[in-house]
Amino acid sequence: MEHLAPEQTTTRPPAAAYRNLAVATVGFTLTFWAWALIAPLGSDFGERLNLSSFSQSLLVAVPVIVGSLGRVPVGALTDLYGAKRMFPLVSALTIVPVLLVIPARDSFVAMLGVGFLLGVGGTTFAIGIPLVNSWFPPAHRGFALGIFGMGMGGVALSGYFTPRIAKHGENLPFIVVAVALAAFALLALVLITDRPDRPVPTSPLATRLGQAGRLRVTWELSFLYAIGFGGIVAFGVYLPTYLKTWYELDPTDAGTKAAGFALVTVIFRPIGGWLSDRVHPATVTACALAVVALFAIVQAFDPKLNPVGTICFLVMAAGLGTASGSVFALVSQVTPQPQVGSVTGIVGAMGGLGGFVPPLVMGAVYSAENSYSIGFMLLSDLALAGCVYAYGRMRNIGAERP
Repeated sequence: MEHLAPEQTTTRPPAAAYRNLAVATVGFTLTFWAWALIAPLGSDFGERLNLSSFSQSLLVAVPVIVGSLGRVPVGALTDLYGAKRMFPLVSALTIVPVLLVIPARDSFVAMLGVGFLLGVGGTTFAIGIPLVNSWFPPAHRGFALGIFGMGMGGVALSGYFTPRIAKHGENLPFIVVAVALAAFALLALVLITDRPDRPVPTSPLATRLGQAGRLRVTWELSFLYAIGFGGIVAFGVYLPTYLKTWYELDPTDAGTKAAGFALVTVIFRPIGGWLSDRVHPATVTACALAVVALFAIVQAFDPKLNPVGTICFLVMAAGLGTASGSVFALVSQVTPQPQVGSVTGIVGAMGGLGGFVPPLVMGAVYSAENSYSIGFMLLSDLALAGCVYAYGRMRNIGAERP
């Protein structure tokens, strides 16, 4: 067991903090790759199963909603049992649906069921945040949480590598990810350590979730995170389909460009955390969402992909990544330590749900209007609302706010 010297809790983090951060980030990346496995192959599944635009959107969105809602109990269980138990357990459980894709891919109903189970992989976010939050002091916490958030790069890895690996065998992507998850589960069991003095709740799970749900900040942060992280998830699962449908790119090229979008969000998430260690996180969030709102309006007018469309997507990716990092820096500032896991679970769930709805909306809008413009205008409206709320209401928030 590793003990912390008093000066370490107030100055610099111990070596164990960085080890846990590194292992948690790797695990978050791998489970997010698994969580996003269906999206890069969505158009292929659509053609294989003769799906409508809406049905294809539903297929890629199901893991999102399950993974999002699953963060609520997983975050609360992490408060109770710790990340050392939860990370290996969830990683191992995710292997099952990854391998089930192989026999299920010729049936839409079966794929929906597998997508439901794949949602388990999206819950590790609620395991890593309390772990990182407990090991790093406030002065270093925003940047550390941003580094952990780079695990969202699993979406980029999925978008880039999954279709390429599939060219060497349609079963190969699922086997590769399953093996990687198994290796990580063993690694996490050995290397992850919970902070020795972490507070362990004694009240029942339902009580703790109820307490977290009664905090006003929980829902204010959920709203902001649903825009920032929800936008990242929505683009992650639907951008390949959008690029293939609207700009007529082939699946590999669409996946590559979607991976580039995801990579930018990954790079800017720790920047959002770093800025939030120096400027109030609410101000950082407001500025980032203002940028997203502006460039979503430009994209609503259907510019050519090169260069205007590409610039719009990359700038929106930077804004969404920055906002995601700054919102969780705000979570660490305003949430009582014993409730971080429970609040993280709820906020993370709302963020994921923010990524569930847009793909369905985009699919429905395109089916009805043969255009995506309305969808981008809705994104602009939401981002602007988040900008105003973050700047006007969240800058003076306190940890004990009811």
